[in-house]
Amino acid sequence: MTTASAPGGPAAPGTAAPSAPVTAGPAATSAAAAVTGATTAAADATARRGAGPRVRRRGGVAWLGLTPFAAYVLLFLAVPAVIAVGSGFSTGDGAFTFANLAAFADPTVLRAFGASFGLSAVSAVVGAVIGAVVCWALSALRPDGMVRSVIDAAASVLAQFGGVMLAFAFIATIGVQGLVTTWLVSTFGVDLNAGGAFLYTVPGLVLPYVYFQVPLMVLTFMPALEGVKAQWGEAAATLGASRATYWRRIALPVLAPAFWGSLLLLFANAFSSFATAAALISQGGIVPLTIRAQLTSETIIGLQNVAGVLALGMVIVMAVVMGVYSLLQRRAARWQR
Repeated sequence: MTTASAPGGPAAPGTAAPSAPVTAGPAATSAAAAVTGATTAAADATARRGAGPRVRRRGGVAWLGLTPFAAYVLLFLAVPAVIAVGSGFSTGDGAFTFANLAAFADPTVLRAFGASFGLSAVSAVVGAVIGAVVCWALSALRPDGMVRSVIDAAASVLAQFGGVMLAFAFIATIGVQGLVTTWLVSTFGVDLNAGGAFLYTVPGLVLPYVYFQVPLMVLTFMPALEGVKAQWGEAAATLGASRATYWRRIALPVLAPAFWGSLLLLFANAFSSFATAAALISQGGIVPLTIRAQLTSETIIGLQNVAGVLALGMVIVMAVVMGVYSLLQRRAARWQR
């Protein structure tokens, strides 16, 4: 006969008694945590020791891959720039002097810098405004669509289209005997060159400069415009903001650093351009053409190596512009992450 044990009583014969739950004390818990932490730290240290040499080797290979580019920059950019600027501090005999810096007070040099600043500023502003409108229109198209792809490809090509070919295109179009010029005269009686050959003056350079400034603006500003997230507009609309308020309080402040940075890049591009202006203007007028004139014949009496002095001025201007551009790009990059 089997005897059942009463609740709470002794276990029946042949049946294992249930073990009471064991609760670890605070000391045991701390010891276990310490052992686990030590094991994890040791594993991390081993992983770092194992990955360290591979990371360093990978970094060394990356730096080695930059060697050809560094050599190119050194030979074709740094060394010529140092030689050109250094020549402005030497006399005809090669002696060091600061006397050549007096060229910055010459009226011809001042007019050249003023014309370069004016031409660069006007072409940069016009190109930036038109390019920003084009980017805004492109943002409504599919990024992988045919129209967008064609415009992106055209912008990449036209941004580098300059020099003699661009000058010839404008001469054949709006030159003294250009197609558009003769058509306007015969059809409407309007002569673009009534006051002189407009295309062959410094103000006339604005037109060909804008031609390659707009595509450059599209290339530099479009990534920033694509970085504006649609969720920002949806959140603003949810909070009751109008479309105008969204652009004024959110989108435009976010895009402002990228826009001003692109504007500075366009200014630097125009300030340093030479080939298109040289094909249209035979004499000086802007700084690059004045440097050419100084290299072929010294036109400032009493001073030597004025071309090097002008090169120094251009280097200073470009360094300031690109420094400000770098700061704006860093600020704009915060919203593109």
